[in-house]
Amino acid sequence: MRGGETAWLSESEQAAWRHYLRGARALETALDRELLAHGMSLAEYEILSMLSESEGRRLRMSALAAIVVQSRSRLTHTANRLERRGWVERQPCLDDSRGVELVLTEDGLQALHEAAKVHVASVRAFMVDVMPARQFASLGDAMRRVGEAVEASER
Repeated sequence: MRGGETAWLSESEQAAWRHYLRGARALETALDRELLAHGMSLAEYEILSMLSESEGRRLRMSALAAIVVQSRSRLTHTANRLERRGWVERQPCLDDSRGVELVLTEDGLQALHEAAKVHVASVRAFMVDVMPARQFASLGDAMRRVGEAVEASER
């Protein structure tokens, strides 16, 4: 865009954009609903999952907030719920005692393993199995590019 001109979406771009918005919201709602039926929200699942994949099953709170694309405040509230359930603990950072890390407990890992069965089945049913593998791979590539563009704009 130059000189304040707005590059309006074409009819086909507008349709694609609206399909994306509705589909993304519907998918997130469905995944959350499926997990909630088993005692965990999608946001909680994502946090536990990221912790399970990190070295020592621990991450600095600020780094975790960036990974799961949540504000630090929202992550703190979710971490409080997870801590009350015994699924995570807060500990001083190993390399910087001023920071706080969230650490996945054994109980949290067990809860994650149980929820993962539900989550993966839902992701497969609502997303992976509804499109050809090539289209799914293209979607992943497209969303990687979107994420990179957003991150670059924030620098």
